Amino acid sequence: MRKKVTKAIFPVAGLGTRFLPATKSVPKEIMTLVDRPLVQYAIDEAREAGIKEFIFVTSRGKGALEDYFDHAPQLEQELRKKGKDDLLEILKSTNMDSGEIAYIRQHRAMGLGHAVWCARRLIHNEPFAVMLPDDVIAAETPCLAQMVEAYEETGGSMVAAMEVPEEQTSSYGVLDIDADHGSMVSVKGMVEKPAQCTAPSNLAVIGRYILSPNVLRNLNRIKSGAGGEIQLTDAIAQEIGEDGDGVYGYRFRGQRFDCGSKAGFLQATVAFGLARDDLREDLEAYLMEITSSRRAAE
Repeated sequence: MRKKVTKAIFPVAGLGTRFLPATKSVPKEIMTLVDRPLVQYAIDEAREAGIKEFIFVTSRGKGALEDYFDHAPQLEQELRKKGKDDLLEILKSTNMDSGEIAYIRQHRAMGLGHAVWCARRLIHNEPFAVMLPDDVIAAETPCLAQMVEAYEETGGSMVAAMEVPEEQTSSYGVLDIDADHGSMVSVKGMVEKPAQCTAPSNLAVIGRYILSPNVLRNLNRIKSGAGGEIQLTDAIAQEIGEDGDGVYGYRFRGQRFDCGSKAGFLQATVAFGLARDDLREDLEAYLMEITSSRRAAE
């Protein structure tokens, strides 16, 4: 019987330099998208996919991230005293029980593969998920839950994938497709950030993975790759072929926002704001007003 995916690694050691000066004192992962930190969207998605253990790979200066998931007795007491039960429930949903969450330090910035490798002793011989909080996905069924369901059929290693314009493939890991079955593709190769016009397809890997524990063993042996970093895609690619468990790309249903960029963060803010019943009317009116003003000015 195939082992269930119950552990997830969240690599959050990056400095978030694209969001300076905000990230001088605030970890990018707890920057607020509408009224929830980026990392909360990832945690909620993981929980809905059946994840029970949450492993954060952090770095110096991420104390505010750890505090966010801790209990806040004084604040809870004040909300209870004032009868603000709705806010108390929201606050409780951000708490993580003792033993449910772990923090590992990545002492040197050596790439995503190295960040995942840092958590190896907490994974043991189990399949595990990797989630990048920068990638926020709006979907009726959460992206990782879709992948877990597909993984139960395939096993091996699986990456979330989406088509991107050809001119953008050099910014992603790109799949070399062996067989295309619609939502699922089997993979015969992976290329990290291929040079312009050399990508084997336009099917790009985005920040959701379900990985065989073999990938961690591959990371033990791997040398630095593209950009002088230890690339996770290189370790996953070693699972392709007769000696590996197979690699699959999964075309998820939903809309992905790249919240690692300022434009993507703003787009996500608008999209998630419009999806909220309590914000939609005011936000729509404001956007229409802006649009009308710009058209009039032209």
